[in-house]
Amino acid sequence: MERRAYVAGNWKMNLDVEGAIELATAVARGAAGSLARLDVGVFPAFVHLPAVREALRGLESGVILGAQDCYMGESGAFTGEVSAPMLKGVGCASVLTGHSERRHVIGEQDELVNKKTLAALGAGMQCVLCVGETIEQRRAGETDAVNERQVRAGLAGVGADMVGRLTIAYEPVWAIGTGETATPEDAQNAHEKIRGVLGDVIGAEAAGAMRILYGGSVKPDNAGELFACPDIDGGLIGGASLKAASFLSIVEAGAGA
Repeated sequence: MERRAYVAGNWKMNLDVEGAIELATAVARGAAGSLARLDVGVFPAFVHLPAVREALRGLESGVILGAQDCYMGESGAFTGEVSAPMLKGVGCASVLTGHSERRHVIGEQDELVNKKTLAALGAGMQCVLCVGETIEQRRAGETDAVNERQVRAGLAGVGADMVGRLTIAYEPVWAIGTGETATPEDAQNAHEKIRGVLGDVIGAEAAGAMRILYGGSVKPDNAGELFACPDIDGGLIGGASLKAASFLSIVEAGAGA
């Protein structure tokens, strides 16, 4: 089944507001010719979302604006948290949930990731649910088991009406920001196994239509080979998304895959 490629930039806790506007503007202009062939998204820090929204709106860009996280509740006495409806209100179309840094640095567990995923989808937004194993789990031969657990837990309670707005991102934790990258064969194998789990959870047709992105030190020189794999539908890009030139090279690789 043919799936539309998607390349998204996770800017993490980087840039000042001027830098975020400059980068968003460069991405929107540089990706304009590719948007007929794939989706492109940017995920700035919370505080930069309104400014980036205005930059993208001013260019009448089709670039997707997303947030890096959300809270599981809609409103209430949750100091420091930001809800999915709040994000939607400032122009966000998508939310990342379960990113490895949220899981392994902040300490989020599967149950919380699931609640955040349901909150984003329940607000009518797109969601990119991130899964992936640590180096210790990889060495122990637990890659597939970890991915299956995180996928099944993350999708608990996700209704058929929500599935079309969900994307999975496979991020081997050991390859994020380390310069290490899974070989295309390893990445494809993990993606294929994840799609098999999706088939069991949501059905073969829906699983065949769902995009699975690879995230883990994707760069212009390896993006094409990774994106050519049959079950890899694009990338969730970290460090390389902070420079317009490198990110746009990866976008081009996605458009040509």
